[in-house]
Amino acid sequence: MIVIAGRIQIRPERREEAVRAALAMAEATRREKGCVSYGFYGDLADPNTLLLFEEWESDAALAAHFQTPHMARFQEQAPALLAAPPTIKRYVVESAAAM
Repeated sequence: MIVIAGRIQIRPERREEAVRAALAMAEATRREKGCVSYGFYGDLADPNTLLLFEEWESDAALAAHFQTPHMARFQEQAPALLAAPPTIKRYVVESAAAM
């Protein structure tokens, strides 16, 4: 499984627009083949920081995600919404179990 986790700082004056874009992106992405989970979440200490968490069945599914129209649209919107470059990491997980 591939896990993507990141922090995204958004411009305070564009927060509502950023949240709408993130919700639209998440909704479309969750319908993709190979997407286990995908979501943006709020940082409780900073309302202008979104946290990203994704789980993918494979590298191929993640690669296909980057070719979708909703990803292209999101990447077009991002520069006007972001306060700084996002910090995103990719993890390869061999196993996962509920706790």
